[in-house]
Amino acid sequence: MNEETSEKTVRLAFTTAKVTGKVLCRALSLYLQHLRNTKDRAKHGMQTVKQLIAQGQGATTVEVSGGSVGAFKRIANRYGVDFAIKKDKTADTPKYTVFFKAKDLDAVSSVVKEYSARLMKIQKTREKPSIVKELRKIKAEIAENAKKITEKVKEKVR
Repeated sequence: MNEETSEKTVRLAFTTAKVTGKVLCRALSLYLQHLRNTKDRAKHGMQTVKQLIAQGQGATTVEVSGGSVGAFKRIANRYGVDFAIKKDKTADTPKYTVFFKAKDLDAVSSVVKEYSARLMKIQKTREKPSIVKELRKIKAEIAENAKKITEKVKEKVR
């Protein structure tokens, strides 16, 4: 444990006349910017197919329908899976092929399981009739079958 923390120690050197909060904040922000720009770190989450295959761990594929790619991205990011999405341009309906790292197979199976459960839930809600439409039909039937109210008028007879 001690070796791990000592490996992550960083030495930050900068020159200044006086060490103030602003100078220290600026130095740390420059260091963080340097960390973001380094290319030796492996990218996680959504990435290109080229980046995914360059990691050298093989890739597996799954096909995803076009309407719910956003839901798929959210689920995959939640599980911390590295993936790449490629659109199939030859198909009439939008189809996407999703590439995963081979080592993430257990996480991929849980992502696919949750994604398919979400799709089934969406399909069930589409099959249900709309309550508002049903109420409008009932309202129209009641309006048609409503009995006309007759007015009673008293006439004075002399």
